[in-house]
Amino acid sequence: MSAIRTGPSRVQQRSEPGIIPAKDMAVIWVLLAAAFVAILNETTMGMAIPHLITDLGITPIAAQWVTSAFMLTMAVVIPITGFLLRRFTTRQMFLSAITLFSIGTLVAAFASGFTMLLAARIVQASGTAVMMPLLMTTIMNLVPAASRGRMMGRVSVVISLAPAIGPTMSGFLLDHFGWRAIFVVVLPIALVAMFIGWRWLTNVGETTHAPIDALSIVLSAFGFGGLVFGLSQIGGLENGTSWMPMAIALVVGVTGLGLFLWRQVILQREDDALLDLRVFTSRDFTLSMTQMFLLSLAFFGSITVIPLFLQDALELSALDAGLVVLPGALAMGLLGPVIGRIYDSRGTKILLIPGSILASGMLWLISTLTVDSSIWLVLVAQTLLSVGLALSFTPLFTASLASLKPKFYSYGSAVIGTIQQVAGAAGIAVMMAIFTAVTKAGGGTEVPAAVAEGTRTSILIGAIIATVTIIGAFLIRKPEDDGEGGGHAGH
Repeated sequence: MSAIRTGPSRVQQRSEPGIIPAKDMAVIWVLLAAAFVAILNETTMGMAIPHLITDLGITPIAAQWVTSAFMLTMAVVIPITGFLLRRFTTRQMFLSAITLFSIGTLVAAFASGFTMLLAARIVQASGTAVMMPLLMTTIMNLVPAASRGRMMGRVSVVISLAPAIGPTMSGFLLDHFGWRAIFVVVLPIALVAMFIGWRWLTNVGETTHAPIDALSIVLSAFGFGGLVFGLSQIGGLENGTSWMPMAIALVVGVTGLGLFLWRQVILQREDDALLDLRVFTSRDFTLSMTQMFLLSLAFFGSITVIPLFLQDALELSALDAGLVVLPGALAMGLLGPVIGRIYDSRGTKILLIPGSILASGMLWLISTLTVDSSIWLVLVAQTLLSVGLALSFTPLFTASLASLKPKFYSYGSAVIGTIQQVAGAAGIAVMMAIFTAVTKAGGGTEVPAAVAEGTRTSILIGAIIATVTIIGAFLIRKPEDDGEGGGHAGH
């Protein structure tokens, strides 16, 4: 397909390698702020579920859909963002995303009932899903290779600090003002970001006139949506939930995904794919995505189980359990820019090798915890686990996208988001199912020793998965070091 330039080539305007013009940095800061707000909102509703049950008079299963519907919408929308970011300009995508997010937030703040709140969350998620791919694609288009690690480190700050702050902020607002206050606080921040973006955000990269393939959108929704929904139901099987909805969802998901991928292979011959799979012709991109999938499997499952161990086995309060895991989240975020600078100057292996060893080692340690284990041991292990993951995620983000041609940046960003969503759902599903089964066999969550056994068994799965990533750490390279910056995907 022919492409039209929506803005001047900024790379050509730079006089020094690694220098980012102030105007470009302003664009990145606007997108970072918007992504932070969106992810912050994503992590706030889990603690509000008991309040929603009481205030709206709904069942726990219905209340859970406030978070499940958000996750499902993200899983459906993220895969198509690669096409949308090439089809529409930076300003169009940003303003559409932040407008959807703001409208959803406003409606949620004044929701008169559960149905209205659920619809608002879906609208919010539609905007949120665009934010991270848009941010990562823009960074790749604006930032020279010598500074990409540093900028991706700032993305790590957003990804890590927002989830760390979200539950704490949510708990304070719920205790003092009620669940609507969560949306009331987020809305003005989103509106400010919208105004700044409308006033100063400029277009970067190129756009195409490729038609939107409606069949691909439908297949993507059934494929990724069915897969994530089916995986999310696995954990409930031990509680007497029927296996039929899960089985149907997984069959629909696998079938839809297969047809979606087949459709993309056909469409990409004319550069019309919704998600161009030629990104996987890059060796470094494929290896990085495999590594990220395995790390996400182990990480998201583990951080779901560890708080349960703290509360039900060590018998800490929810607040104390949150404080135990908080240092890890803060360390993961604050180390992002430092790790990015190391990537820029030293490449991948100096980060990925110790990162994978540290992450897997800490999971093996956590898999030995008992009811007599020290809280400080859990705190140190969980913090070092987060450090290991921080050492891994920033170089994986950067090396994977740097191995692609610029025209594939948006598709690569969409693949990263999709893999994190699917791997996260799978990791949580598998490890929670194992945790629930083992704990139930030992007497249930009322028996601390049973909870500890469930934790050890489920975390052991994560440790085994993470150990495999040590091999990948030796194989992934910084594309610029091999003379492959700009990538070979698409040849």
